Amino acid sequence: MTSGGEKSTGKTITAAVVVIGDEILSGRTKDQNIGVIADHLTAIGIQLREVRIVGDDETEIVEAVNSLRAAHNYVFTTGGIGPTHDDITADSIAAAFGVGIDIDERAVEQMRARYDEDKLTEARLRMARIPHGAELVYNSISMTPGFKLENVIVMAGVPAIMRVMLEAVTPQLERGDKMLSRTIRVMQPEGDVAPGLSAVQGEFDGVAMGSYPFFEKGTLGTNLVLRSTDPDQLEQALKALLARLQEDGLLDHVLLEDEA
Repeated sequence: MTSGGEKSTGKTITAAVVVIGDEILSGRTKDQNIGVIADHLTAIGIQLREVRIVGDDETEIVEAVNSLRAAHNYVFTTGGIGPTHDDITADSIAAAFGVGIDIDERAVEQMRARYDEDKLTEARLRMARIPHGAELVYNSISMTPGFKLENVIVMAGVPAIMRVMLEAVTPQLERGDKMLSRTIRVMQPEGDVAPGLSAVQGEFDGVAMGSYPFFEKGTLGTNLVLRSTDPDQLEQALKALLARLQEDGLLDHVLLEDEA
């Protein structure tokens, strides 16, 4: 059983994100989507394992998508599905799968809910070009859909629109066991807690452990984060690490955060 009484699925479902856009790489636009996607996937039992950022280059997009879709259950892309000449994501996904692409009447019909017929210009209809065989991903804000082709989900780069697309596609996604985490906040430098952490990590292969130093109010501290899909293993590892911190005389410097 997982926490909250949920049954364990015994599955690990993984995902990757491809952020597409020259504006991201140049620094003109700051990405606001990776963290949102990571939080959402973690909450529903999908583990985000990789993120790549590529420019508006078909060869780079095709290479990234093809390598990642072979390695993970899902690939999410953001950006490059707008109305301008440099919005080439849809064409690149079609090329990655070796399928055709054309204006999709299903997409046009959705867009008619927002645009009058005379407003469905050639530029706007570029956003209705969908690779053959893809399912549409509903966009409740601008009514211009994203799409899902096999295990690749293509979403807008605009954060608000990306969020509604992510929510819309979620019911179609297979889920695995949720990743649980516990955090021990130690008000001591990382070097003081590293030996104990390494020793305990060696006892628990099924629990990932990491140390993350911080500087707060003139004091060095370290967050020790334990992560696992197995709640029993997680709690055993937590107890073992706390016992080791006590042995090392560090327990008086510890704050235990709630389970995530």
